[in-house]
Amino acid sequence: MKTLLAKEVRRFMRVPGQTVLSPLISTTLYFIVFGVSMSSRVQTVEGLPYLHFIVPGLVFLGIANNAFLNSSSSLFITKIQGTVVDLLVAPLGPGELMAGFIGGAMVRGLVVGLLTWLVATFFTGFSLEHAGVAAYFLILSSYVFSVLGLLAAVWAEKFEQINFFPTFVMLPLTFLGGVFYSVRELPAPWNTVSLFNPMVYMVEGLRYGMLGRSIYSPLGGGSILFAVAVVATALTYGVLRSGYKMKA
Repeated sequence: MKTLLAKEVRRFMRVPGQTVLSPLISTTLYFIVFGVSMSSRVQTVEGLPYLHFIVPGLVFLGIANNAFLNSSSSLFITKIQGTVVDLLVAPLGPGELMAGFIGGAMVRGLVVGLLTWLVATFFTGFSLEHAGVAAYFLILSSYVFSVLGLLAAVWAEKFEQINFFPTFVMLPLTFLGGVFYSVRELPAPWNTVSLFNPMVYMVEGLRYGMLGRSIYSPLGGGSILFAVAVVATALTYGVLRSGYKMKA
């Protein structure tokens, strides 16, 4: 398991420009374009300066996308290249396979998220109101999206199926999840529709941990995140144990 985990970390560290620097630049551009340009028109959102308000959402965005992409691409490539056989014949159980792939993906997601936060401090200054809450959402968010990426890789048979989740599910839910605005200010019926978007509660929970302000209780976001983690872990363990789409 330690060997698989080390291999996963080395895999994305061999191409830092693609796996760490590229998403960091993209997220930083979001911050500059949306934050700097909008802050001249929107002074405060929910009592927070606009630049400060968008930081937690951008950190969450970096963690979720990179954790998902790392685990999904890594396992899917081994399936396409046929090297997944080496993993299946190795003395590794489903739990150890999950720990190796998920651990590597969490490291990448957290590295990108924390670097995004570091860049943001140059514009807004450092703020951490509830360290325990922030750590909970940072770590569990990276775990949840790592597991979901692994689950997608098991199911996918083509590259376009791997891209389906980040493009058609995660991206819309994230952008509609209150990263750049308060969902409470949306007109009806969209403010009601947004209540069914789990990303809203995850972003608001991290916002509470980092900035001490949130329109929803962090307990709600934390509970949703924990429930998704339990269900996704059980599903992924089950499909890996059964060999679903893993064995020829």
